[in-house]
Amino acid sequence: MRVGLTGATGLAGHPIARGLVRGGHGVVTFGRRPSSIGLEHRDWSLGQAPNLAGIDAIIHAAFSHLAGKYRGGEGDDATGFLQLNRDGSLRLVEAAEGRAVIFLSSRAVYGDYPKGTPLSEEMTPRPDTLYGRMKAEVEAAVTATGGISLRATGIYGPPPPGRDHKWRDLFAAFEAGQHVAPRVGTELHGADLASAVRLILDRLPTGHHAYNLSDLVLDRRDLLAAYARITGIDAPLPDRADGSAVSEMNTDRIRALGWRPRGWSGIEDTLQRIAAAQASSSNISP
Repeated sequence: MRVGLTGATGLAGHPIARGLVRGGHGVVTFGRRPSSIGLEHRDWSLGQAPNLAGIDAIIHAAFSHLAGKYRGGEGDDATGFLQLNRDGSLRLVEAAEGRAVIFLSSRAVYGDYPKGTPLSEEMTPRPDTLYGRMKAEVEAAVTATGGISLRATGIYGPPPPGRDHKWRDLFAAFEAGQHVAPRVGTELHGADLASAVRLILDRLPTGHHAYNLSDLVLDRRDLLAAYARITGIDAPLPDRADGSAVSEMNTDRIRALGWRPRGWSGIEDTLQRIAAAQASSSNISP
């Protein structure tokens, strides 16, 4: 299948691109710059009409936001944020014209359910942020065309070339001995996101239009303890956060299709890679 992918240079889009290539799909990237892995590329920006000639399916992972922010990614420009991300996405979905569409949504569509509530796809979205509302509105358009939305939690993993990993600032503060506030949340390895995308694309299941994607409930204390063990850093760990307040997404629906995320081994592998990259950078510094 010849697949169009938006956002291929991002933390989510980069592993999706690699996963599609491994799965034997032809991939055409749509964005402001080409992917680093040598794929066919068409210049495109959110809001523009895309050239979808020869494309069988669209995977939409592009998202314009303030660096490092998803919720709150609009900054002080809510109007521009919606014009690009909501209206631009709706234009892309409309242009797909019967092609299969897979949209990278977010757990943020669930919004203000009470803390600790298990979240399943049958629940009505109740977004309480502009980001969540935008994702929910695009989801509705995708559903209307028969497409599928993947409600992913926070993505981690080795960063794309030229990009920093998501925990850079956290690790820097920890290494400097600064106070790190307790926090616990859900995480998903980028390669596991990619495997879910490939699974959905290959099967194009009917009957469901949304799938939760989540793997680990990760406490910062456990993450930093593993990082300290791998790197030999001796610094104070944060207190453990209240895990009972986490609203974890149920993933039975995607698991029924054969999806199996990598669990804690994904954290260990990512930390090893981060540590190795930092050591290599230190060795070549003047």
